[in-house]
Parts: sequence; structure tokens; C-alpha cells
Amino acid sequence: MFDAERYLLSLELFGMRFGLDRMRRLMTVLDSPQERFASVQVVGTNGKSSTARMTAALLQRHGVSTGAYLSPHLTTFAERIEVEGQPISRERFAVAVQRAAQAAALVDRTLGEDDRVTQFEALTAAAYWELARSGVEAAVVEAGLGARYDATSVIDSRVLVLTNVGLEHTRWLGPTERHIAEEKLAVLRPGATLIAGPLGPEAAAVAERVGTERGARLFRAGRDFRAVGDRPFTVETPASAYPGIELRALGGFQRANFAAAVAAAEAFMGRALDAGAVRRAARELVLPGRLEVVAQHPLVVLDGAHNPSGARALAESLPNVVGDRPVTAVVSILDDKDAAGILSTLVPLSDGAVFTRSSRQGALPPAVLESLWGQLGGHRGEVAANPVKAVAAARRRAGHDGAVLVTGSIYLLAELVRAPALEAAR
Repeated sequence: MFDAERYLLSLELFGMRFGLDRMRRLMTVLDSPQERFASVQVVGTNGKSSTARMTAALLQRHGVSTGAYLSPHLTTFAERIEVEGQPISRERFAVAVQRAAQAAALVDRTLGEDDRVTQFEALTAAAYWELARSGVEAAVVEAGLGARYDATSVIDSRVLVLTNVGLEHTRWLGPTERHIAEEKLAVLRPGATLIAGPLGPEAAAVAERVGTERGARLFRAGRDFRAVGDRPFTVETPASAYPGIELRALGGFQRANFAAAVAAAEAFMGRALDAGAVRRAARELVLPGRLEVVAQHPLVVLDGAHNPSGARALAESLPNVVGDRPVTAVVSILDDKDAAGILSTLVPLSDGAVFTRSSRQGALPPAVLESLWGQLGGHRGEVAANPVKAVAAARRRAGHDGAVLVTGSIYLLAELVRAPALEAAR
């Protein structure tokens, strides 16, 4: 069987290159699979994966054959492609990536000497090919970085969801929320529907302007729909048509994500949703790595917050999860993130922290994080050589009745999910 993981990891050496030309060539070689299903695209700074999973679950529960393309993954690349709410099999994934690899080899021959298909492009091509092969009616697609030149954006989505806008990847997307919103909304198609989550003034102004320019229907959080638990009303149902919704996913920010997902599903379907189906989706959907409780005594919580806005959302919701337990944080952060912004939010939450380093290229040295932690007023910081040892140290600190929060990077979570470190804590 084709070793899809090895192939994709080999492409990581060639880094990130913006532009859609390579992706369009890939789609041509693969006979345009992205044109064989309708789609909802999800862009934004935080909450993309959660909102995409929620939207897919809602469509599926309304009889729409649904797939999803998500990122990143926790254990294997195959997790990124889902059909009817489940990751595709290892065998189907290998076939899809092999087909994309064959197409990439042909495309690479047409490119300049210093240019070639990237990992994300090959993976996205494999996803679109597999979703088409699976015969899904609709795919919910999570954008990667930005949107304008993101590999996912070769699709023509009838609904675009903008979850929120925060300052991240400013090196590529621009220095302000206005610039970042411009990049993310550049993919809004004429006549499409835009579902906009909570936005600051700059991003909201961009959404209004771009929506008008493209002749799009615009629905904004707080004006056209509200978060679940806050007397929700939505795109097609101005009254509170979905009473009694209880989200399995923890965190107040997930209520906002779910409201956007309901609005997106309504816009896609062109009608109000079935209240029972909405309640079932809310009650049953599991969101890996988002305020996910994976162990007891001590309580161990995983959250992939990797920027200041994500950390603030975590901070608002964590007390509802851990109660009055003292919290020891386990933290790794990549060097392209705002480490000070993340840590300054974690300091008031934590009784101490253990800093470590994921194996992901660009992870900051733990000693750097420990020093920054102290400068920000944090106390009881220490360094561990690797994530497994960091969790063990944090569990010892927390004791039987405390709590451990693992955060700062989705790659940190991924390493721990693959390791037996958490099993011992269950």
C-alpha cells in the first residue's frame, strides 16, 4: 500500500508557497473533482475546525450526504478528510494521496526549477478527489492560512463562514484586523451567502463592504443570529426556534461557533432546520482538542489555543470546566505566534506551569517560555525535556484533586494523543 504519510511528510521540506496556480493545475489533472459537490467554506482566526465539524454534522442530520476537509490533525493526516462524520479509512486515504502524488508529479514538470507542489496542496487535492469519489453532495471545507491564496479556495462555495478575525500570521496577512479580514473575505463569491461571527469594528466594516460589492447575503452574529443559550434566532427563523439546546462541546465560545454553524446550514439548505436534529447534533458532537477533558484525578484538559484571542476564549470558559481546582499549565508555543500574548492570558489562570517543546519545527525553546512567564508575573515555572515528561511533572504538581491544562499549540496536543502519557491518568 502506498505510504501516504511518508509522501506528505517529504513535501514539508519545501515549505509554504502562496498562489493558486499549482492548485488549479492539480485540479485540471484530476479532472476538477471540486466541481462535483457543493460546498461551505469556513475561514477565520479561531474556531474554524469546530464550526466546520458542527456545520457538517447539521447537514448530515438533515439527510445531506456530507464530507469535510479539516486541519490540522492530531494523529494521522487521514483524520483531515471525513465522510458522514467519520475519517476515511487508511486504505482510501492511501489511494487518494497516491492519485494526488501522481498528479503532483505531472504538475511539477510544468513548474520552474525552484517551484513544486506543496504538502498542503497535495493533501487538499487528495481531499477533493476523495470527496468527489465518495459521492458527497456537500463538503464543509476549512481554510488553512488566510483564504485568498489558500489551496482550499479553488472551490466555488455557495456559503462562506467567517468565524472571527484576530491578529495572527500578520507577516503574510497584514498588520491589522482590516487587512486580515480583506484576505479572508477575498474568496466570497458573487451572490453567495456570508455568515459572519463576532467581529470587531474594522473587520465588520470589511464584511459589510465586501458583502455589498459581491451582491452577497450577509448575516452577522448579534444582529441576524445569536449564540445558543442566548435566546437564539437565526437566518431563516427570527424566533427562538431551537429551544433546549445543550452543547456537548464545552466553552462559551462554542455556543457562538454552533450558532454560526446553524446559520450556515440554514443558508445552505434554504430553510429552517429541524429542531430535533439540531439538538441531537449539539448533544452528540465531539470536538477533539477543544476544552477536551481526557483524564480525571487530576483533571487533564486539552485545548489547542495557539494565539491570544484563542487563549482569551479559553480563559473565559476554563473556570466552568475545572471549578475551583488549582491549575498547572503545560505549554509549548511555535515561534511565529505571539507567545507573550498567550502567556499573559494564562498567568492569571495558573498556579504554575511546565514548559516544553513539541517536535514541530519552530517550537520555541522551553527556557525562553519560562523566562517570559516570569517576566509576565507567572510563578512556579519549570522546564521539561519533552511533552510526555511535562505532563508527568504537571500531574505531580497538580495532585489528585488539581487540574492540568495542556495548551499553546495543536502540535503539542497531537504528540500527547499519540503517546501513552495520558492513558496513565485516566
